[in-house]
Amino acid sequence: MSIDLDTAYASFEDSTDFTVGLEEEFAVLDPATLALAPRFAELRDAGQADPVLAEAIAGELIASEIEITSGRGANLAAALCAQRDRRRRLFTLAADRGAALGSTGTHPWSDYREQQIIDTEHYHRVEEGLKYVAWRNNTFSLHVHVGVSGADRAVLVCDRLRPVLPLLLAISANSPFLDARDSGLHTARTQIFTKSFPRCGIPDPYGSWDTFRDYVEFLIKTRSIVEYTQVWWSVRPHLSYGTVEVRIADAQTTAGESDALASLIVAAVAQAARDVDEGVPFADPAPRLIEENMWRAIRYGLDGDLIDLERAQEYPAPEALERLLGWTAPMRAELGIDVALPELNGAQRQRRLIEAGASMEEIYAATVRETRETYAQEVIV
Repeated sequence: MSIDLDTAYASFEDSTDFTVGLEEEFAVLDPATLALAPRFAELRDAGQADPVLAEAIAGELIASEIEITSGRGANLAAALCAQRDRRRRLFTLAADRGAALGSTGTHPWSDYREQQIIDTEHYHRVEEGLKYVAWRNNTFSLHVHVGVSGADRAVLVCDRLRPVLPLLLAISANSPFLDARDSGLHTARTQIFTKSFPRCGIPDPYGSWDTFRDYVEFLIKTRSIVEYTQVWWSVRPHLSYGTVEVRIADAQTTAGESDALASLIVAAVAQAARDVDEGVPFADPAPRLIEENMWRAIRYGLDGDLIDLERAQEYPAPEALERLLGWTAPMRAELGIDVALPELNGAQRQRRLIEAGASMEEIYAATVRETRETYAQEVIV
């Protein structure tokens, strides 16, 4: 499979600012036990009877995972409206087929050694190339695509988002359980995916399309990749869509949280683009500094402290949302974006239940109920 960088460049030059596409990954569950159930192909095939679902359902590595996509929305509101409709259709389909869906960054107890890789050329290639690293990655995420016009501009937007990613991660943390135990982390998903996959996590700053292109050409020349989707960074220019894709967030337990987090991410991409246009001063932080905040987000989420990299000072992690809202205020006002997140995120709510003595099974059952009640039953306006 070839990677056509000339066509990719043209896709950014022809792109429209601030179109939005959403991708949400759900765990497919046995409704009685809430264990992972390898039923992706069954749900995908059943969904072909619905022309909307037929184009919205996608696979993600393992047979006990299913992804729903919004398609390209002219703006955030259009993408959210489409996604809400497609979610409801997916949850109805799953219920009709006797399956449940979960939405946390990891499954608390299902054994990764028992999961099946889905039967596609791409994921067979991933498995062959990564082996244990792929097998271990039973994780669920929210991805947000935002249109950015101009190839150089898209690369510069990605550069400016690098120090923002740990803040988004802390806000979205929703995976304290792994391998049938409390991991002690707020986002175990990030540890087993972002810290394990090659070409993953926070990318280097590139500064221009030419520098970025040189790196991708190096990967192709050295047979490190055969398709661009083997670059798994937490933010990347998407070569097919002319978008900046943000991939840092855990899957969110409730539909409201997923919508609000997607809205915040869109605002961050739009504000970074506006800052590029206006020449707002920006010094790319060293990767080692950003990594300090990444670790704090993984370990403590919003219950710890993050670092103001410019001042080399700690601040309470809950301030991350306030800081991002302050920074993105101009573009949120211009684009009409509201962000309404709960006081406690998913990991915090689960940790409060752990502290109160609830079992892992009770906690996960509670999240599955929240997911069903919000994703399946929300009203479209």
